[in-house]
Amino acid sequence: MRLLGLFWAAVLLALAGGVGVLAWLGPPAGPPQAALEAPPVVPVPAAPAPAPTPAPQPVAAPAPSATAAPAAPPAAPEPPPLRLAEARTAAADPVIPPPDEQLLETSRHGLVPRLGPGERTSIRTYARPFDREDRRPRVGIVINNIGLFAQHSEEAIRRLPGGVTLAFSPYSLRSAPLLERARARGMEVLVALPLEPQGFGAQADPGERALLTSLTVGENLDRLEWALSRIRGQVGAIGGLGGMRGERFAANAELLGIIQASLTRRGLLYVDPRPGAPQPARAFGRSVDVLLDEPSAVRVEVERRLAELEDLARQNNSALGLANDPVPSVVAAIAAWSAGLEARGVVIAPVTVLIRRPAEQAAR
Repeated sequence: MRLLGLFWAAVLLALAGGVGVLAWLGPPAGPPQAALEAPPVVPVPAAPAPAPTPAPQPVAAPAPSATAAPAAPPAAPEPPPLRLAEARTAAADPVIPPPDEQLLETSRHGLVPRLGPGERTSIRTYARPFDREDRRPRVGIVINNIGLFAQHSEEAIRRLPGGVTLAFSPYSLRSAPLLERARARGMEVLVALPLEPQGFGAQADPGERALLTSLTVGENLDRLEWALSRIRGQVGAIGGLGGMRGERFAANAELLGIIQASLTRRGLLYVDPRPGAPQPARAFGRSVDVLLDEPSAVRVEVERRLAELEDLARQNNSALGLANDPVPSVVAAIAAWSAGLEARGVVIAPVTVLIRRPAEQAAR
C-alpha cells in the first residue's frame, strides 16, 4: 500500500510539473492562430476579386455608342424603288397639268376632250416642256397597251425616261392612278383606238368597242367618243391597240380621215402605228418608224431595234419608235439604252415635239 501511494504521488507531481511548464511558456504563437482564422477570411475577399471585372462593363458604354453612330447613315435614306440616277431624273421631270375642265365636254359616255377658249388645245396644254432650240437628233418612243397589266404599267412609268409617251388601253379598268403617276413623271399620254386590224375575227380581236369598217360613220364616231372618254389629259390618240395596228380600218382612207378630222376638232393629235404609213391627212401627227418589239420582245432584239431607231434619228433628225406592250424585257432594254443617249448626242423627245401638220394642210 505504501508503494501504491508513492506511485500516485509521483504521477501527480509529474502532472503538476507539466502544467507549470505550460504556464511558463504562455499561449501558442500567432501563426498557428492566423492559420486557424484564415479560412473564414479568405472567401470574403476572394469572391469579390473576379466580381469587379464585369462591373466596369457599363463604363464601356462609349463602345456601343461609337458603333451606333455609323449605323445611323444607312438607315437615313429610305430604300427607293428607283436607282439613284433614275430618282434624279424623276425629280427633274416637269409635271403635266391635271385635266382642265375648260378642255372637256359631256358626251353620252362621259367627259371627252374639246377645244378650249381661245382655241386652246390638249396638244399644247398637256405637252411635256421641251427646248425646241435643241438641235440634237430627236428620238420619240410610244409604249402601247398601258393599263391592261397594272404591274407592268407601273414598272414602265417608274423606270422609263419622262420623255417616253404612254398609250393607254381604253379597256383599262383602273387607269386613274396610273395617269396620275404618269403626269407626275411628265409623261405625255395617248388613248389607244381599237381600229379594225388585219385578220380581224380569226386572228385578232380589238374588243367589243372596236371601230369597224362594217359600221356606219355615226357608229364609229360614237365608239371614238367612248374611247376618248376612258382617260383624261391625253394629247391625242394612236390608231392601234397592242400588236393590232388597225390595218383594215386604215385601208379605208375616207373613214380614217373622218376619225382624224374629229380628233383635230377636239384639239388632239394622231399617231399612225403602221411603219411607213403616209403622214396623217387630216390630223396633226405622224406615223411610227420602227416597231421595237417585233418580230420579238426578247431584250437583245429590242436593243437591236433601238439602235436602228437611233441611227434613223441621226439620218433624219427625228425618229419615232413603238412598243406594243410594256413587258419587262422591253422596259429594261429602253431604260438601259436611254441611260447613255445624251452622251451619244441624241435626245428623247415627247411625241408632241415630233408631229407635223396635216398632210392636206401642208399640200396647200
